[in-house]
Amino acid sequence: MTIQNRRERERAERHQLIINTARDLAEAEGWDAVTTRRLAEKVEYSQPVLYSHFKGKDAIVRAVAVQGSGELARLLRKARPSRGESRLRAAAEAYLKFARERPALYDAMFVQHVDLPWGTSEVPQELLDAFGELVAAVEPVKGDRDLDALTEVFWSSLHGIATLMRGGRLRPDLDEMRLDLLLGALSLTQDEDRL
Repeated sequence: MTIQNRRERERAERHQLIINTARDLAEAEGWDAVTTRRLAEKVEYSQPVLYSHFKGKDAIVRAVAVQGSGELARLLRKARPSRGESRLRAAAEAYLKFARERPALYDAMFVQHVDLPWGTSEVPQELLDAFGELVAAVEPVKGDRDLDALTEVFWSSLHGIATLMRGGRLRPDLDEMRLDLLLGALSLTQDEDRL
């Protein structure tokens, strides 16, 4: 291994350490507790070293959001059911579980203000992969409806449920009924709409 390769590997490891530490700190204390000063202390590097990797906290949250989107994509892909089961339900349950079990990561992805180019040609692949998994879940029920728009309605609904549940604004005893209502509404075909 050359010195240059070793330095690149060490830099990549340091970069990932900063991201992991930010995630851990946010999960423990919330994103307000994540500052460059605290991160520098926790990773035991100076703030200039931290700034050599990221321009500031926003860039760190962005990196966390991109990685989180990759994790969500993998989770949704893994949740794809075998024959006979509803892809839509499996994706919805996996998405809501992800949001519930990783609240700070979910916040970085969908609540914190981050400079991510959603809906442009510059969108990171991880975001495309996560949305693609939602598209794959919705596709079997799209009928004559626009697939992207229907997927955005599905995603928006799941985000609303996840956010309101986490804020304690929805009754937990209605979780299953809410999901049934959402999936039933999305599963209507064009023929059923005409009735």
